[in-house]
Amino acid sequence: MGSRRVIHRGRVGEFGIDTVTLPNGVTVDLEVLHHPGAAAVVPLHADGSVTLIRQFRHAAGGTIWEIPAGKLEPGEDPLLCAQRELEEEAGVSSGVLRHLTTILTTPGFTDEVIHLYVATELGEVPSRLEADEVIERHRIPGPEVIAMIRRGEITDAKSIVGLLLALT
Repeated sequence: MGSRRVIHRGRVGEFGIDTVTLPNGVTVDLEVLHHPGAAAVVPLHADGSVTLIRQFRHAAGGTIWEIPAGKLEPGEDPLLCAQRELEEEAGVSSGVLRHLTTILTTPGFTDEVIHLYVATELGEVPSRLEADEVIERHRIPGPEVIAMIRRGEITDAKSIVGLLLALT
């Protein structure tokens, strides 16, 4: 693998310079954000509608459409993270959570993976937002969600992948 020089440890992960030897034998320094991973979940109601959230994301320049998601705690099972975020952000509990896929977010500079789930047999629970979360919940018919993706209104990659896998 090579060596690692940590530049910064933060809430999101650890940023550093990795010195690695590539498969072609060349040794390079690569900037890498090591991330603990995350889970995201599509809340799919029995009528085919989906609960989406509109969340303020400073890095994205404003409020965007998303599915509920959150960072894994150390050693946490992604399924439990998905359940937690579903309740905290969407105010929804699930009788059934099914794994859809696991994706790499941006493999050019981070090792972050997101485990995507679909939640069914839903019920309402009180949401529990964290201090840094500014979120609105919206229940939207499945066909309209697909139209929102096609119109470019939903731009978050994890949400697009999860919604397309759950709805098509």
